Amino acid sequence: MLAVSAFEIGAQHYFILAAVMFTIGATGMLLRRNTIVMFMCVELMLNAVNLTFVTFAKALDDSAGQAAVFFTLIVAAAEVAVGLAIIVAIFRRRQGVTADDIDLMKG
Repeated sequence: MLAVSAFEIGAQHYFILAAVMFTIGATGMLLRRNTIVMFMCVELMLNAVNLTFVTFAKALDDSAGQAAVFFTLIVAAAEVAVGLAIIVAIFRRRQGVTADDIDLMKG
């Protein structure tokens, strides 16, 4: 019979996963110029923070972390809606969408 305790996933595993996710997102933000990829990296970083909030909520037996995740998801949805609208507006003017094209939005 297998020892079940050898395969338990603790809070530290979730924290390590969240740190790796956040690092990948931050690296992508710094290295990529495509705005779509930059938005995906921001979302990856937000999901890493959400994972940390949920892990703390589970470890401390408190629902405040889950409430914070709920509000973070609302803000992320609004950010995506506004951000994608800006990206589409830039794409219509120019066939490429890079971070250098943001100056097109000036009056």
